[in-house]
Amino acid sequence: MSEAFSDDPAAPLSPLGVLYADEHLAVIDKPAGLMVHDSALARGETDFAADRLRAQFGRPIHLVHRLDRATSGCLLLAFDREVASALGKVLMSREFEKDYLAVCRGWPDEAFVVDHDLDGGPGKPQKKQAITRFRRLATCELALPSAGFATSRYALLLAQPETGRFRQIRRHLKHLSHHLIGDTSHGDGRHNRAFRMMGIHRMLLHAQRLAFLHPVSGERIAAVAPADAELAKALALFEEAALTPTPLP
Repeated sequence: MSEAFSDDPAAPLSPLGVLYADEHLAVIDKPAGLMVHDSALARGETDFAADRLRAQFGRPIHLVHRLDRATSGCLLLAFDREVASALGKVLMSREFEKDYLAVCRGWPDEAFVVDHDLDGGPGKPQKKQAITRFRRLATCELALPSAGFATSRYALLLAQPETGRFRQIRRHLKHLSHHLIGDTSHGDGRHNRAFRMMGIHRMLLHAQRLAFLHPVSGERIAAVAPADAELAKALALFEEAALTPTPLP
């Protein structure tokens, strides 16, 4: 678990990692398990990234986008409304690059696009277009019996959402039956348990990279969030698979 958390409620919380910051905006490395802001999904929680960041920077902040509680990685914020508005206008355009790493069950195609409408989450039943582009980066096959097979197959994906619907990547992978590993809401419990037995308890979705033009300076900004310990352990499974010779038929 990230060092940003403590079992002692009286202990001071360590600051969140800063991947980029200037007088106008910042990109933060949000740990998995921390909610971005208070919502109906908070279930009585009182610790939110937004509150921490206001205290950490000592000034108001404006969140440009959101990450699910269980998702780690790049979180963009602005320090004034004008910059936040400018960033928000290009957030879902091709000028704004958003790269996520995801580990799913099965071996999907090497490259594919999911265009599947999604609702807005609890209390928002209206469906809107949702598009995610995926590219398969690596595969592995583990000695984990599943569904009558002696092994289980997994894939490491690069996901690039073109829209920003509620839990979009997670729900698109469920739609394809390539469930995201560690997703307790939309995933597959059997595979989640298998990864927990390997010491990987978090959801394997990570906002690895954000790249965009700075709305004030015009400079190209690129921020990359490193993998935490549990995500690194999952990524190592694919590195080991790449180094393991494939038996000849």
